[in-house]
Amino acid sequence: MRFAAEPAFVLHTRPWRESSLLVEVLAAEHGRLGLVARGVHGPKRHLLRAALQPLQFIRFDAVQRGELATLSAAEALDAAPRLVGDAMLAGFYLNELTMRLAPRGDPQPELFEAYRLARLRLGSAESLAWTLRRFERDLLDALGFGFDWSSDGEGLPVDAAARYRLDPENGPRRLLADRGHGDRRSAATGRALLALGADVLPVDEDLISLRRPMREVLAFHLGARGLKSWEMLGELARVSPSD
Repeated sequence: MRFAAEPAFVLHTRPWRESSLLVEVLAAEHGRLGLVARGVHGPKRHLLRAALQPLQFIRFDAVQRGELATLSAAEALDAAPRLVGDAMLAGFYLNELTMRLAPRGDPQPELFEAYRLARLRLGSAESLAWTLRRFERDLLDALGFGFDWSSDGEGLPVDAAARYRLDPENGPRRLLADRGHGDRRSAATGRALLALGADVLPVDEDLISLRRPMREVLAFHLGARGLKSWEMLGELARVSPSD
């Protein structure tokens, strides 16, 4: 298969052999792809190396004959957002989550658009916690794992005043009033679920309540091996507000 002028976002790059790179990208038309960039360490290859940095938006040419495609050309299409501190860690999280859950070679136009928007928001003044929760929601939707955020697992309307756990397979499950405090701390408010479904920024208390339930859903789909970024972010608690 040949890829010609394929738009993509760079998710991850690592050295391979003496002068090459293995590059994971999220391509507009072909989903997640693995690329081999050969001979990138020469003195005249600095533009190519710069284009293959994580979060960079590129256009590339490649030929695929096996699991990996061999890169023949790549150029940056814009300037990647300059992220520092918590925003940089949030960008690492976006990339790692996408790499782990998006299958290779499966076109994902909705995920590509969700990633584009999240990348744009990382460089803005938008709450990092809200940016990540929206991306998690959109990623689950794109991969077929999403929920109806306005109804619980039994088909009843979500009650704004109640609290809910997120069942990875069945969606919101309302907590009974007699459950212990531990369950409530790991549950989302109904207001938060309704706001997430409507794409309306919730108040801080409700936004904070989404973090742990969303992580539990993602952990279910990730399997036994978690994310390095969860460790780096201290369970995302460093991303304001309490992400």
